[in-house]
Parts: sequence; structure tokens; C-alpha cells
Amino acid sequence: MAQLSDIEIAQQVQLTPISEIADGLGIAPDLVDPYGRCKAKIDLSVIDESKIERNKLVLVTAMSPTPAGEGKTTTTVGLADALHQLGKNVSMALREPSLGPVFGLKGGACGGGYAQVVPMEDINLHFTGDFHAISAANNLLAAMLDNHIYQGNELGINPKRVVLKRCVDMNDRQLRHVVDGLGSALDGVSREDGFEITVASEVMAIFCLATSITDLKEKLGNMIVAYTYDKRPVTARDLGAVGAMTALLKEAIKPNLVQSLEHTPAIVHGGPFANIAHGCNSIVATKLSRSLSDYTVTEAGFGADLGAEKFLDIMCRITGTRPNCSVVVGTVRALKMHGGVAKSDLDQENVEAVRAGLPNLLKHVENMIDVYQLPTVVALNFFPTDTEAEIALVIEECARRGVTCVRSDVWARGGAGGAELAREVIRLCELPSEVSFAYADTDSVEDKIRSLVRRVYGGSSVEIAPKAQRVITTINELGLAHLPICVAKTQYSFSDDPRLLGSPRDFTFRVKNIKVNAGAGFIVVYTGDILTMPGLPKVPAATRIDVDDCGTMSGLL
Repeated sequence: MAQLSDIEIAQQVQLTPISEIADGLGIAPDLVDPYGRCKAKIDLSVIDESKIERNKLVLVTAMSPTPAGEGKTTTTVGLADALHQLGKNVSMALREPSLGPVFGLKGGACGGGYAQVVPMEDINLHFTGDFHAISAANNLLAAMLDNHIYQGNELGINPKRVVLKRCVDMNDRQLRHVVDGLGSALDGVSREDGFEITVASEVMAIFCLATSITDLKEKLGNMIVAYTYDKRPVTARDLGAVGAMTALLKEAIKPNLVQSLEHTPAIVHGGPFANIAHGCNSIVATKLSRSLSDYTVTEAGFGADLGAEKFLDIMCRITGTRPNCSVVVGTVRALKMHGGVAKSDLDQENVEAVRAGLPNLLKHVENMIDVYQLPTVVALNFFPTDTEAEIALVIEECARRGVTCVRSDVWARGGAGGAELAREVIRLCELPSEVSFAYADTDSVEDKIRSLVRRVYGGSSVEIAPKAQRVITTINELGLAHLPICVAKTQYSFSDDPRLLGSPRDFTFRVKNIKVNAGAGFIVVYTGDILTMPGLPKVPAATRIDVDDCGTMSGLL
């Protein structure tokens, strides 16, 4: 019998009405806003700070990703289901998928096989409209900025120093660099402009880091959108845009409640990319999950050098949140790719290639333990082509470094395939832990970058381009050097060069530009060829997606 696709598996499951999922969490019906039968928004008043400390927070991260796939979200969902099967009161907090990858190269982001959050079609496509609201708020601000310049420019904004970009939640390389305001004098002021994907926008970052409507308004108001001719920053507050932007976001900021295939509650909310933003779901989603359960399983995007680093060095620093343990996901297939094997040859046993690729996985594990002081387990996501010799080597090498490596089979078996992983997570959550950071608030911007490069990435030196150095000077003048760093870099390597696989050492890390996100409260460091507006591949995933006359969708992965 042919193997079922992810969407076919999801479509076979009878979902529990979302009202019953909410009732099982103890949420009063009047605080649940249903969006159809199987998803709902939950009022922020449900968050109970007094209950959060009793919750055990589990951070799922991974080795550096490869085209072979690592299954981090699949592991996150399967782990939560496994904890549920073991009788634990558990929920999960996840990011919402962006339409860019859904229609582009990566596909959806709801897990896979028998470890998925559902309804996966809705979650992957529009969901409850949060990203559209974020795009609208961002673009309203952009429109008000350009209108201010057109209407006389009382603030003295220099059109050549506008740092806010418009956004759209779609991969569209044609919009990276544009000139707008063309036409007659009535059509606006001509200037160079550009778009970034919604998940890279500062409004998305603020949305995910805000703890209330009041906090959202404060952060939106602090956004620096441009500089004047005399080099003073201009904020969204200066333009009078904050109230209207908040009005567009007032429903979106409520977290979304859905469920797994095994009916484990899932809070899915917010979605910044980890290679160009901070890569974590919203703070209110995590707080809501922790208010409602004894265990919360959450994930951070891409490898531990990106999402997990930012979860710890940015989100934990800002909020005081501290995970109890981390799970680093790896696969034999990804290890082979880091060991030099082509994707077409991954089905063949190659123990030596696994050995050659292991330094990548182990570097991520060492970072979690040695840099951030987190109890850690390795989840080896199982594929049918993995051999016992390859698996044994990974388990042995992890054990040599004092770390347990657990085989995880949640893709094929759901929660039952994650029982051993769940038991190890329960054990680790009882160990004492005190999270450390990779750098101090008081370090200079340059020293923060150097600390990440040397301690987390394994590099030896940093080159900062003159353009970026000028921004650092501005940051110092504005008194914002205390903010944490958000590095935008390739997800495929510890370095800024995607070709340097494995665990490269003693490389030079090149910073090409810097931007201060004063509203979100971090400094973005751009490196390599990283882009804030991705493009579609030669054959986009969109070409596989279709809907029949009954409304049944196919081709969505």
C-alpha cells in the first residue's frame, strides 16, 4: 500500500471540537473566540502569571539544517504527544507558518507523518489572519511615513534614510529593490524602497515580544522608521501611527488554540524566521501554554546557533523566561550530508560519513550545555534507511560526551514513538539549571558579535564593514548599545558561508550591515548573502497544491 502523505494523514483524523479542547484546559467559554469548529483565539486574560513557575519548559532545537530535513517540528509535536500519553498535563507553543515557504521550497510547518498539529491546511494557509494583520499594520506605517514626506515633511525626514520597508507574506524577489512614487507630483515623492517578507519585519518581532496591548503600543511607538536630515531618529510615535496600528492588531495578538492528531493542545502564534529574525513564537503563546499545563514544549527555528541562541540570548533575556532543558534534534541523513554525502546517496549505509558529520551535531549540543548551561538530550529522528551501525555510532559518540541520545520514531508512530524521549525529558526537567547567556548586556555591540562568533559559532575573528560600523556609532549615540544581538545569517552553516558544513573552526565572520530594531528591543546584524525577502525556487511548492470541487486540498506538505 502506498505511503500516505502528511495531508492525507491529517485529513483522516476526526478532530475534537475546539470548545472541548479549551474546556479541557479549564478556559471559560466566554474567553474563547472560535474560528470555525477546530481553531480559536484565546483572550489574554487567561494568562495567569502565578501558575507559570510550576510549568516545566522544554526547548526543542536542532543541528544545522540540510535539504535532507531534520524534523524539528515533528519531534516537538511527537514529544508533546508522548508526554500526554505518559499522563502528563502538557501543551505546546509553536510558530505559525509563513506563506513564503509554504508556496516556495520548504512547504508547511505543522510537523509530519503522525506527529502533526491540525487542521494543517488552515494553519499553513491564512490560519486566523494574524500575518495579514501584521502586514497591514506595517504597511499602514509605511504609507503614513511617505504621506508625511509628501504633505510637507514637517519632521524633516531624509528620504534617503528611510529604514522601514513595506512587507508581504510571500516569497517575491521582484520586490526586494523598487523605486516608488513615480508619476506626477500628485503620486508621491520618488525614492528607492523595498519589501521584506512579513516574518522578517520589525512589526512581526514586536508582535511576538509584546506581553499586552499596552506593551504592544509602547514597542510599536519606539520603532525607528527613518532619520532626519540632521540625523535624528523618527519613530512611529512621531508619525502618530501607533493607535491605528494597534487597532489592526488587537485581535491578532490573541493566541490561537488548535490540537495535534492525538488531541494534545497546541498554542500556535507568531512566526519570525530564525535566520533573519529571532525565530520564536509569541511570548503570550508561551505564557498561555505555561499557565494552562505542567509541561510546555516549544521550539525555535533552524539550528541551535540561530533559533535557540536567540530564544536564550534575546527572548529569555527580555522576559526572564528560563527553559528547564533542551532537546537537540538530529538525523543520520543530515549527519551524512555534513559528512560530504550527496542527497541522492543518503539511502546507502555510510558510517564514516556519519562520523565525519557528527562534529556539527556535537557542537550544537556543547553550546546548549557549556554556553547556556541547559540539561540536554539528543533526539535522533529515525528514517527507515538508517542502519543500526549508523545509529549506534551517534549514540556512542553522544554518550562519550555525557549526553543521552534517544532514537525518536514519532513520524511513523506518533506519541508512542517518542516515549523514551519523553521519559528522558521528564528526568532532565527535574535537574537544577540556571541559564547563562553568551554575552553580557554591558558588552559593546562589537564585543557581543565577537562573543557569539567565538563561543557559539566557532569562528576566530569578525570583520565589520564601514557601513555597519557607522550604524554602530549611531547606536552608541542613541544609547542603545545595551540591546541584545539578532544575527541574520545562513541557516546551513555555523559561519556566514553556507558552503562551510560540519563544524568549521577559526573562520572570519563578516558583518555587512546593521539595523537597530528599537521597538522590538534588539540589534539586527546582517551577514553574508542573507536576504529579508526570499525568492521562489525554479519549481515552487505552489505548483503541487490544488483543491477539488469538494474543497479537499492536496499537495500541501
